[in-house]
Amino acid sequence: MRYVIDRFEGDRAVVELEDGSMVSLPGAALPAGAREGDVVCVSVDPAETARRRALLKGRVERLLKRKKTEK
Repeated sequence: MRYVIDRFEGDRAVVELEDGSMVSLPGAALPAGAREGDVVCVSVDPAETARRRALLKGRVERLLKRKKTEK
């Protein structure tokens, strides 16, 4: 997905999506140094997604194990 930064309003950015609709995003969600007129690309990072899912799975398993031992 790509969008174009239309303008900034305080700490928010108004961006135009590929379908022409406009949405407001937190400015912090943009890359550092992004300016009006810049095209921003958003993509999924499969490797980072898998890493985070594995980390979360490990946390949940540890919590469930600890909960069983507390009974």
